[in-house]
Amino acid sequence: MDKKFLTPGEIAKATINAGIKKANLSIKSCMILGILAGFFIGLGGLANIIISQSIGVFDAGLAKFLGAMVFPVGLMLVVICGAELFTGNNLMSLAVMDKKITIGKMFRNWGLVWCANFIGSLALVLLIYYSNSLGGDAAAKAIAIGEAKASIPLMDAFLRGILCNIVVVLAVWFATAAQDIISKIFSCWFPIMLFVLCGFEHSVANMFFIPMGMILGGNIAIQNLIVSIIVVTLGNIVGGALIVPFMYYHCYIKEDNNKSVSNATK
Repeated sequence: MDKKFLTPGEIAKATINAGIKKANLSIKSCMILGILAGFFIGLGGLANIIISQSIGVFDAGLAKFLGAMVFPVGLMLVVICGAELFTGNNLMSLAVMDKKITIGKMFRNWGLVWCANFIGSLALVLLIYYSNSLGGDAAAKAIAIGEAKASIPLMDAFLRGILCNIVVVLAVWFATAAQDIISKIFSCWFPIMLFVLCGFEHSVANMFFIPMGMILGGNIAIQNLIVSIIVVTLGNIVGGALIVPFMYYHCYIKEDNNKSVSNATK
C-alpha cells in the first residue's frame, strides 16, 4: 500500500532538507520566487476583500469566514506551484538547530525573500489600482482593512504575529506531510482559514493590505506602514522560527540524534 502521508519525524527531516536547499538558492532564484510568493499571497488578500466587501453590514462573522475561506489560495499557490514565502521559510531555523546550515545563510534567505515578497505585493497593488479592479464597496473595504491593520497597537500586532505564524508554519508542516495534491490543498486550507478567521497578523499579507488601502486613499502614513510590517514580522519570527521549530527539534530531531549516538557507542 502506498504511503499517503509522512510521520512527524519524517516531516521534521524533510523540513531540514528543504531548509538546506533554500539556504543554497541563488540570489536570482530567491528574488524571483519571493516576488511570486508576495503576488500569490496578495491574490488571496484580494479575494478576501471582494468576497467580504458588503456582507459585513449584515453579519460581520459571516463576512470574516467567507474572507477566510478564499484567502488560503495564496499559500496553496506557494506550496504547490513553487515560491519562496518569508513566513514559511521561518522553518529554516530547524536546519540551523540541527547544524545543517549556518545562521548567516538563513538570514540571507530571509532578507532576500522578505524584500522580494514586498516587491511582489506592491506589484500586485499597482496592477489592481491601474486596472481599476477595485471600486465602490470593494475599494471601501480595502481602505478599511488597510487602516485597521496600520492602526493596531504595537503589542497587539506583535502577539498576533506570533499566533499567526505558529499556524502558518504548521500549515506548511501539514502540507509537507501530504503526498498528493488534494491533501496539500486541504493541508493549506484549514490552518490558513483559521488564522484569518481569528484575526491574526501575517507580515506578507499586510504588505498587500496596507499599501492597497493607502493607494486607494486611506488615511495611512508611510511610517505606520513600515512600523506595522516590521512589528508583525518580528512576531512572525518568534512564532514560526522559534516556538514551533524549537518544540519539534527537541521532540523529533535531538531525541533521534541522541538515540543514534547512544546506539553507536554500545
